[in-house]
Amino acid sequence: MHPIIGKISELGQSIWYDNIRRGVLASGELQGLIDDGVTGVTSNPTIFKKAIADSNDYQAELNRLIAAGTSAVEIYETLAFADIRQACDLFRPVYDRTERRDGFVSIEVSPALADDTEATISEAKRIFTAIARPNVMIKIPATDAGLPAVEAVIAAGINVNVTLIFSTEVYGAVIGAYLSGMEKLVAGGGDPRGVASVASFFVSRVDTLVDKLLQERIDAGRKDLVDLPGKAAVANTKLAYDLYKTEYAGSRFAALQAKGARVQRPLWASTSTKDPSYPDLLYVEPLIGPDTVNTVPPATLNAIRDHGTAEAAIEAGVGAARDVLARLEAADISMAQVTEQLKIEGVKAFANSFDELIGAIESKLART
Repeated sequence: MHPIIGKISELGQSIWYDNIRRGVLASGELQGLIDDGVTGVTSNPTIFKKAIADSNDYQAELNRLIAAGTSAVEIYETLAFADIRQACDLFRPVYDRTERRDGFVSIEVSPALADDTEATISEAKRIFTAIARPNVMIKIPATDAGLPAVEAVIAAGINVNVTLIFSTEVYGAVIGAYLSGMEKLVAGGGDPRGVASVASFFVSRVDTLVDKLLQERIDAGRKDLVDLPGKAAVANTKLAYDLYKTEYAGSRFAALQAKGARVQRPLWASTSTKDPSYPDLLYVEPLIGPDTVNTVPPATLNAIRDHGTAEAAIEAGVGAARDVLARLEAADISMAQVTEQLKIEGVKAFANSFDELIGAIESKLART
């Protein structure tokens, strides 16, 4: 166990790895990260696009599948599902040791289904069955169509990672979908102890957009705003955690907890620093706290291991966080509009990556 990751774990936060590819699995690198204390993996279409289309890790299997006349989508699923199964097997001891709290590997339903509830439900069930590992977690976006799908998939006893959450308002709806799904699972005779879920609250992208809007106002003479860049994302996340504490302290969850249900842990996603002038652990160190997950890409994980510090910080400065968001609203920067734009852009970005991945495979097929 790496000492800093161990300390973060003692403070109640799990570190997951936001990356997967065949080379990381085959080389023993992922097992090394598990030995260091990493307790889960997340993936998304952008990660798989980089892994499959932009590397040589899969070339031999690609050649075999192409020669067999396999379609582009089937090739993607063959390669990606194999990676997810292997990662699930590597994390199975973590899953067992933590009694199903950690050890999960996430894979996304097709981003093309983000506005189709029934298709998302069907696809989540199909992927869960096809991968056939108890510690796979199906990612469903927190869109208007995705939220009822989350409820239905939880009710079916399937682990869910609710993704692309940017606002506390949407996060509140995600909590509601989780609780409703769990209630339906219990009412149907299911065992809530066998189902886990996380709510992926995106962090750094909030600063990327808010800082741009702030700079426009600063350039126009609003010098009173010069201290606000780089603060919106952490403030927004702290208020999300405050909402988490309030909602899971209520009687509705208490009734589920009595039957063995666990909280749906908030997961901090998009925690690499996009602005090079900001500290590389800006979205890690201030967000450490109980019952949370931070999923980090390779560079951020390396920074944690190299020079990270660990203190319980997520509950500190909630009042200051509210002040930050109030000042943004007073400067005519609507967090509701910012977070809605980011959700739309996030769905589109993942859809584009998926299309590019399938397109790259189709190009290889065309050359045969």
